Amino acid sequence: MRHLIISTSDRLHLIMRRLAVFAVCVMFVTVVVQIIARYVFSSPPVWTEDVARYAMVWTGLLGATLSFKTRSDAVLMQSVFPEPPHILAALANAIQSAAVLTFIMPVIYFCFIGLKGGFAKGYLARQSGLTADTLGIPMVWISVAVPVSMIIILLHLFARWAGDDASENTANQLD
Repeated sequence: MRHLIISTSDRLHLIMRRLAVFAVCVMFVTVVVQIIARYVFSSPPVWTEDVARYAMVWTGLLGATLSFKTRSDAVLMQSVFPEPPHILAALANAIQSAAVLTFIMPVIYFCFIGLKGGFAKGYLARQSGLTADTLGIPMVWISVAVPVSMIIILLHLFARWAGDDASENTANQLD
C-alpha cells in the first residue's frame, strides 16, 4: 500500500508538471497574440485576456502541488533556525502536517458542500451556473483547479507520511 501511494504521488507529480508547463505555454502564447494584435493590428481579440488569466490560475495551483511534492514550498523559520534534532524534526513535521490539513480539508469540503450543507450550495455547484463572458464556457472548468490541486497536495502529504523522500530525482525517473 505504501508503494502504491508513493508511486501514485510520483505519477501525479509528473502529470501535473506537464500540465503546468502546458498552461504556462498557453498563457505566454495568448499574451503574445494579444500584444501583437493590439500594437500591430490595433484590434486585440477579446478572448486572449481571459485565456491568459485562466491559464495563470491553473499554472499557480498546479505549481503549488509541484512545490509541495518537491518540498520547495515555503517552510517557516527554516532559514532562521538551525536544523532541529531528529526528535524535534518529527514534531516539526507533525505540526506542518497539521497546518496543511487545517488549510486543505475545509477548502476541499467547501468546494463540494455549501455552508448550510448540500451539494447544490458548494463552490463548484455555484460556479457551474456561471459562464465565462468572452469564452462562453462554464466557470466550473476554471474553478475545478482549486479542489484538484488541494486533493493532489493531500495525496502528496499521504506520500510523505508513507516515507516519500520527495526528491526530484524520484519524479524524474518517470520521464
